[in-house]
Amino acid sequence: MNRPSTPLPQPAQAQQGAARSKSKTLTTWLAFVGGPLGLHRFYLHGFGDWLGWLLPVPTALGVYGIERVQQLGQDDQLSWLLIPLLGFTIAGCALRAILYGLTDTEAWNRRHNPGVDLQAQAGRTGWSTIFAIALSLMLGAAVLMASIAYSFQHYFEHQVEEARKISQ
Repeated sequence: MNRPSTPLPQPAQAQQGAARSKSKTLTTWLAFVGGPLGLHRFYLHGFGDWLGWLLPVPTALGVYGIERVQQLGQDDQLSWLLIPLLGFTIAGCALRAILYGLTDTEAWNRRHNPGVDLQAQAGRTGWSTIFAIALSLMLGAAVLMASIAYSFQHYFEHQVEEARKISQ
């Protein structure tokens, strides 16, 4: 008996197609919760994504700035530069979470799930996605405003101090 030489689909191959499907909801939550560590970038693009590896750098520098303020006090000028890095990174990742969550289903599946139906479940928006968008908007706006206020306050305090030195 001659059998046709068509290979049967293997379970691993079927799972590989499902594993490539990227969830918009999960990506939105990863950008909101783990964005400053690059988790959303690694989920979408893999561990070879260089931007994902760069995101923890300003996060770590900002955390170092917070530690400097706790140890050296509010007059430490280096912390004035480092702390806003953390704030702007968190705000940027919150904005990215909002953009991911508001992406159209067809556009999401076309970009992140090529080869699947444009109306596939992975690109759909559910209530958990909307909740992540709302939290990202609230936290991101608050952190952005706090970072800007902190930066400008210390900058102008420094300018006033220098003006006093010149006038004496």
